[in-house]
Amino acid sequence: MSKQKERIVSKDKKILVVCYSFSRGNTRKIAKQLQTVLEADYAEIEPTHPYPPYGGWNSEVTEQGKREVEAGFMPEIKPLAVNIADYDIIAVGTPTWWFTMAPPMHTFLKSQDWTGKTVIPFMTHGGWPGHVITDIKEYCGGAKFAAAMEIQFDSEGGDHMLTSQADIDAWLEGLRKELR
Repeated sequence: MSKQKERIVSKDKKILVVCYSFSRGNTRKIAKQLQTVLEADYAEIEPTHPYPPYGGWNSEVTEQGKREVEAGFMPEIKPLAVNIADYDIIAVGTPTWWFTMAPPMHTFLKSQDWTGKTVIPFMTHGGWPGHVITDIKEYCGGAKFAAAMEIQFDSEGGDHMLTSQADIDAWLEGLRKELR
């Protein structure tokens, strides 16, 4: 065996970045960086019934999100324009809602066959990362996993990123080398 770390995949593997993003689009921003660096396709999860707009910690959507997470609710989502089965590597990104993934991501992950796929889990949060990465790994049974990433934004629901861009760039570069 070579001393060089074995790559998870070769150049001929198809890569998809899929995310659910809400409010300020923080998760989308990270997903788009991944798409560019990995030369991947992109898809975004959309619930069939959109959530109310974010209006702070005491807003309607915050309470709705809490109820849905506590109940394990999986909202109906719109079909993606791509077929997940066509991809070998899938980056999945979600904001943190009540210490886990947003319910639309829960729906997406539970509706796919992850056998033989390589998953890159990433999440955004406002200071309380919870157990999102662990939950993604649990719901993607049969998958291998590349390096995960937690990206922190300000705790007021804004778009000010607290994780340094240098840390994100290092993660992206590591993935690029590992996956290509």
